[in-house]
Amino acid sequence: MHAAVLEFSLHIPSARSLKEKRAVLKPILEGCRHRFSVAAAEVGSQDRWQSAQLGVSTVASTAQHVTEVLDAVERFVWSFPEVEVLSAERSWFGP
Repeated sequence: MHAAVLEFSLHIPSARSLKEKRAVLKPILEGCRHRFSVAAAEVGSQDRWQSAQLGVSTVASTAQHVTEVLDAVERFVWSFPEVEVLSAERSWFGP
């Protein structure tokens, strides 16, 4: 079993309230869950308007499959013009 977590630090310059921030994050998180069958959530900076930390995790039988899924998720998150990706960091669990 191979598992990995991808953590994003995002800046959302257009957000002027938590409600606007959530409106930007919702399609990103739901898109990750539905397109790639991963677990995705806002994991930090919940009370800050223009910054967010997202966590995405996946488990698979091969490290190659985990890498492919997280690469696709990373491209997906980068494709949103409403957010600036400040960092994307992977952590691996398993053999």
